[in-house]
Amino acid sequence: MNDDRLPPVAPEVTATLVEDLSPRLRKRLDAAVTKIGARPKRRDGDTVTIEVDDETELRLHAPGGLVATTDAITCGCLLAPACVHRAAAACAAPAADLPPELVDRPTAKAPEPGSAADPAPAPGPVTDQAPAPDLTSPPEVASPAQRAAADALWSAGAAVLEAGVDGAGAVTQSALLRAAHTARLRQLPRAAAAALSVVTLLRAARAGDPSYRTADLVTALAELLGTAHRVGTTSGAELAAVRGRARRPYSPDGSLRLYGLFTEPVVTDSGHGGVRTWVAAADGRLFTVGDVAPGGVGRALGVADRAVRLGDSALTHRELGRAGLAVSGATASPDGRLGAGKGVKAVTARGAVWTEPPLAALWETPPSEQAARALRSTARYADPEGGGSDLLFLDVELLGAVRESGGSCLLARCEGGVLVRLAVADDDPALAHRDNVMLLAAAPGTRLRIIGRLVPAPYPRLTLLACSHPSGESTIDLGFDRLRRADLPDPNAPVHPAPHRPGGSGAHAPLYLLERRVEQTVPAGRAALGLLGDVTAEARRIRRAGLPTAAGLLTALCASAARRDRDLFGRLLPADTDGFASHWLAAARYTAAVAESLCSAAWEPVQE
Repeated sequence: MNDDRLPPVAPEVTATLVEDLSPRLRKRLDAAVTKIGARPKRRDGDTVTIEVDDETELRLHAPGGLVATTDAITCGCLLAPACVHRAAAACAAPAADLPPELVDRPTAKAPEPGSAADPAPAPGPVTDQAPAPDLTSPPEVASPAQRAAADALWSAGAAVLEAGVDGAGAVTQSALLRAAHTARLRQLPRAAAAALSVVTLLRAARAGDPSYRTADLVTALAELLGTAHRVGTTSGAELAAVRGRARRPYSPDGSLRLYGLFTEPVVTDSGHGGVRTWVAAADGRLFTVGDVAPGGVGRALGVADRAVRLGDSALTHRELGRAGLAVSGATASPDGRLGAGKGVKAVTARGAVWTEPPLAALWETPPSEQAARALRSTARYADPEGGGSDLLFLDVELLGAVRESGGSCLLARCEGGVLVRLAVADDDPALAHRDNVMLLAAAPGTRLRIIGRLVPAPYPRLTLLACSHPSGESTIDLGFDRLRRADLPDPNAPVHPAPHRPGGSGAHAPLYLLERRVEQTVPAGRAALGLLGDVTAEARRIRRAGLPTAAGLLTALCASAARRDRDLFGRLLPADTDGFASHWLAAARYTAAVAESLCSAAWEPVQE
């Protein structure tokens, strides 16, 4: 069977294969990765075969869907096993994310967090709970091994900033993978996950993936560097948050009466696909039931009509999005994911429409309060263990399409006169998101009850996930259900220019001058930023706008990028990559904090 997808490869496997290459073969590795990625592939059970040429085949054996050992990648060329093909195949495949308990068991399959394959453990007795902290003892600090692992992650991340996307080839990525694997073994899963995100985004950027955004790589790099730095500077509860958790903790939640809201497709960059169904409890708390595993968008479309793996319920995910559940012995994670342990019992119950209790209460909170709550969970550097939802529940009036630099989106007006831009949640043509948003843009004046995910921006913006049917008779899961023109009251759609939103001087502050320099570093590296010239005029403009800290960060960042010291003989010394990474990290975190503040202010009601 032909299948262009390669199975995920454990980080330490890729790192080991690259490290074993000779210096001469390392220079050829990036070209080999490109060649391997373009060659025909076929899948036979757990084995994927790549035709390197007419006479040579490369095989990746992935029991359970994961290549977990170097011996699982074999090549038929004369130079094997010391050839470049094995390392190239590992670098071309997605990087697997293994929890620490499975690192030493390479043949096991790592379940996707929150998926049906990752059930919650049964709640233990009270005696199994962690003892209360001893207030007389000093707070816990990172061990020397953890500090060393964090230093290796920092160095690998700083090397990416030094080289930029263009220079961060397979060898640089393998250093990140090795550091991520070591961090996993040293119980630093949050930093390890950030390193794997950086590798995934680097590969997407170098492959010309249309879904790649420089801003995503900026966020991932800042998360990696910031987390690695904080390992050695924090203690106690803050250190525990910096370390993160390898497996999502589940705690008992008693009996729950749940009401379905909607179902959304989940398609990740790592090749996983599935669904997430959102439900609400009688007290307004939000929970999710997920089923995510390797398979991409095709699996997402198929799983939506499979039964929910929770207790004795026979509901499918899409049916649950409009029905209800009565659950006993429920377990839930801090972010609201329901566990599927053996002790959980669930039976089908009556659901509720969005306009009746208890669901109607979700739309009664003012938009500004909902946005502030969502911003705490969706901020760029939010604590992954923090609870809360990034969903907003709004009653809106559609205004039509509005042009943006990247295309167009749907414009709507909600409570308080706030103008909200409703964007497509996923551009994949196999999903219904884009077609549905385009049809809704053709019905100005329509009033809808919507559910969207907050997008942090200086102006109100959501990705549209679900809405009431224009007729008011049902609800639409915008990723799965397809609207028809007959469902809309008006087929003619005006295209409006981007509206001006009144606001204070902070909304128009030239923060983009600093953001632009932060982003310019990522594609081309430190040296390119140092060649961009004097930034005195830009710093002066930022300072006049009332942002002296931003002006100082811009000046320091560009000065660090351009600085190259010489020794007594006039020879250039190696660049201070650590110092530049520190300046870049400070600038990235500052711009994120200011942008989140502007986002929160943008949701305040318009003052007439």
